[in-house]
Amino acid sequence: MAIASGTPEVPDAPFLDEPTERPVQAVRHDYPPSFELDWHRHSRGQLLYVAQGVAAVHTPYGAWMAPPERAVWTPAGMPHAVRMVGTVSTRALRIDPARWRSPGDRSQVIAVSPLLRTLLDAATEVTPAYDVQGRDGLLMDLLVAEIDRAPLVSLAVPFPTSTALAAKCRAFLERPNPHDTIDDWSTELGIGRKAFTRGFRRETGMSFAEWRRQACLLTALPRLSSGESVTSVALDLGYEIPAAFATMFKRLVGVAPSHYA
Repeated sequence: MAIASGTPEVPDAPFLDEPTERPVQAVRHDYPPSFELDWHRHSRGQLLYVAQGVAAVHTPYGAWMAPPERAVWTPAGMPHAVRMVGTVSTRALRIDPARWRSPGDRSQVIAVSPLLRTLLDAATEVTPAYDVQGRDGLLMDLLVAEIDRAPLVSLAVPFPTSTALAAKCRAFLERPNPHDTIDDWSTELGIGRKAFTRGFRRETGMSFAEWRRQACLLTALPRLSSGESVTSVALDLGYEIPAAFATMFKRLVGVAPSHYA
């Protein structure tokens, strides 16, 4: 049995836009714990920065995590839903696609430098009808330039397009296990090992081992941010030695898990 390509199911997602003629628009929102934004889309690309708490951005193609010091880019027109973890404060930047677009047509996570964080805060204080040729216009130009040079961060769990494999991936997110193997999945799906590995990389853009680590990380971040201990999260994810989980976490995120706890 081969992995068949397909098109992910796209939910009905209305456009939610605030009218503006300016190339860049910045808005700030504060959300109560566990708040969820239902499926929607924007006519502009959106950079969502979380100043406090953690937010998970879901699209038909996967899930992207935005802890502090990270931001999620969602391309213009992409349906997405957002789940807040804890009390969340966001800075959302909506950019005219003609002004700037992220690499490719998928969501991305970028690192937010101290300068970019300061610019995002300042942008939310700018009047919507700002002078493009004045100081506020220069601020927005610098902001977009900083986004352009921000490094990408691997905090993504892309979903395959084949129905059976996508269902298996979603089930894994509900009960992650870092000890699952290619043989376990290929046997359960009735797919040869080579066909599975080739198809998985083709549909997700990463190896099974890379995807598995990212999925475990996606489920760990909200729990750490809500106050659970590193040891508890590591053991629940199947790590017999919490230090092994901490090593994986720091390699992928750039900081120790205790930073988010």
